[in-house]
Amino acid sequence: MSSLRGSRTQKVKRPIYTRKGPLEVPSPSEKDWSKADEEDYGFNDLDQEQDCLPQPYRMINKLVNLLVDRSWEIIEEREASREDKLSQIQPTIYSPLVEIKLSTMPNCIAISQDYMFIGGARGFSIYHLYNAKRICAWEKLKVDVTSIWATDLGSEILIATVDEMGIIRLFYFHKEVLFLIKTINEADDASKQTTCVKMEVSHGGDFAAFLLQGSGDVWLDVYKLPKESWLKEVEHPLNTVNLKKKTKPPQLNSTDHIAADHLEMDVNAVFKGDAKLSHPVYIMKIKPPKPVTGTTFKSPLEVFAKIEDCCGLGSGQNHFIKDSQWEQQAAIFHASYKKYLDGEWEEEPLSVATFHFLLPSCVFAMPAEVKSSSGAACILGVHWTGSHNFFLYSLHRTLKDKVDPEGVWPCAAPIVASALSSSCSYLVLACEDGVLTLWDLAEGFPLGVVALPDGCFCQSIHFLNYFLVHKRRNVYPEGQVKSKMKCVVLCTDASLHLVTANGTKGPTISVLVERPVKHLNETICAVAPVPALPGMLLIFSWNGSVRLMDVAKSEILCAFAPPRSYHLAVPWKPVFVVSLHHPCFLLRGDHPDEIECTSNAKKIRNSIFYFNFEAYPLLEEISGNCTIPQSDLTDNKAFSETLPLEKRCEHFLQKRFEKVKKNTMRDQEHWARLQKYSLILQREGFMK
Repeated sequence: MSSLRGSRTQKVKRPIYTRKGPLEVPSPSEKDWSKADEEDYGFNDLDQEQDCLPQPYRMINKLVNLLVDRSWEIIEEREASREDKLSQIQPTIYSPLVEIKLSTMPNCIAISQDYMFIGGARGFSIYHLYNAKRICAWEKLKVDVTSIWATDLGSEILIATVDEMGIIRLFYFHKEVLFLIKTINEADDASKQTTCVKMEVSHGGDFAAFLLQGSGDVWLDVYKLPKESWLKEVEHPLNTVNLKKKTKPPQLNSTDHIAADHLEMDVNAVFKGDAKLSHPVYIMKIKPPKPVTGTTFKSPLEVFAKIEDCCGLGSGQNHFIKDSQWEQQAAIFHASYKKYLDGEWEEEPLSVATFHFLLPSCVFAMPAEVKSSSGAACILGVHWTGSHNFFLYSLHRTLKDKVDPEGVWPCAAPIVASALSSSCSYLVLACEDGVLTLWDLAEGFPLGVVALPDGCFCQSIHFLNYFLVHKRRNVYPEGQVKSKMKCVVLCTDASLHLVTANGTKGPTISVLVERPVKHLNETICAVAPVPALPGMLLIFSWNGSVRLMDVAKSEILCAFAPPRSYHLAVPWKPVFVVSLHHPCFLLRGDHPDEIECTSNAKKIRNSIFYFNFEAYPLLEEISGNCTIPQSDLTDNKAFSETLPLEKRCEHFLQKRFEKVKKNTMRDQEHWARLQKYSLILQREGFMK
């Protein structure tokens, strides 16, 4: 007797070669067969044919097959990546010279002079850079310090901190004594509290600007810092304190582990919270530019009469366009792009400002009565999100003066990024369309305009100290170099580019790192120039690697990594700082226990690793011989073009004189040789 399964199988099975529909003669070529008929043919063996699985087993079978296929693809990708890494030349990896162990999580780091400033829970601490000895601490907050800045004021240091609530505090560090100057934006009423979005201190510490946000508005507050008064005010009370004269602590030369929080504080390190220092002077408040609307002017003469002393000329605020014309243009735009404009729109974020303190230059038109000390900032350059204009505001004003820009630099597209060199001599403006405008502020002319490759858009700009390649070595030329600049541009697609400008010849651009396609974990997330090493750049990647690149050769020299027990918990946002005056950098390393065991915070190990470039064999020679005298570069054409006209003429005349002298000596030797030969010929009777 046949079973139920057998009867169902007989109903399901088809002949070995069957076809639905009328019989047709297929075309002689397989390419001409219809793909829609493939499912009509069966080539199954009757003995090996299986029953179709019922639901939900068919779905489970598909999911299992999909999981197996996807797992196999991942295995193949990892195997290909492993083989690719094995085929690549791995750079030398250097370990940190010193490990500084902390009991709290360091959120931010700063370096100035011979000190390092570490912000964390409830405040910040100050350590010696050489021996990691904690000399002072300020821990009076209920929240963490998230950002810290340290500005060199000569023998003193200005410290600015921002906590989790966005409150700014200014400190003054003088002879290892800490003074609290002022809390900038703290309010008694929590509903009126403002938060700091960004801050900047001028070169030399004469001015400070804070971008604040609150009650749905954003604005820029600018202060003048009385640093001369601070020095006078702190010297008098310090005379009563018996401070020992300290020698410079020896630099660490071997790997060491220091528990910084357990070291005894210096007995002379004092926090003077009760000392009253002069407060910064509030000079102006800058708001985002108003949206352009219709005009009420009746004639172009009224428009020009509105502009006083050409202030604000080019901002687009003063125009002769009526409201009806704006409405007509808006109607045409909406009608043309209706299918793209229909739908839900997200609320536009508040405009954010990027600002720079600029030194006196012939580019800026300053009033004749304004006198600025040499080296002090005189202009504040500002550009806002979505704005085409770079506004220039004079810093020589009071709060009663009307806040209008003294100058406007319009661009063809909205400005998305900008950067000012450490010497305040060069400025780069990057627009939304990928075009970079390079300015030589010291000499007062634009170095040129250059465009990034198609599809590349600027994310950040980083200036390099100008260097030359002399005898296959990167060197800094001795003395000041004019109208020469180099910077690296990190794009949004993680590609890296080098931009070089040379006077009036026009800038050039070259690719340092291509956009990653195969290995996305090698995507660049941050870069930092190394001033102690000419032409060197630190590159931080998503996979937590820290590599040192030679920009001139576009190759990786070496890599840096913390011990195996540590890693970068947030590799796409590393916490690090590179010293501007010392050959070192600091990097925060996170222990796995910080994520796995958050209940017992005392056992968690938080460390900051100290890397000294001079301690590694490969970089010791580069760091030690990085400056070359001008006399050794007279034959270098690239360097001679950067010298002043007088020096270039002097070198040219000196070369010509040496050449003429050499030719004269050669002619004299040739004439003496001819006379000698003529005497020999006369003696032998060949000549009379």
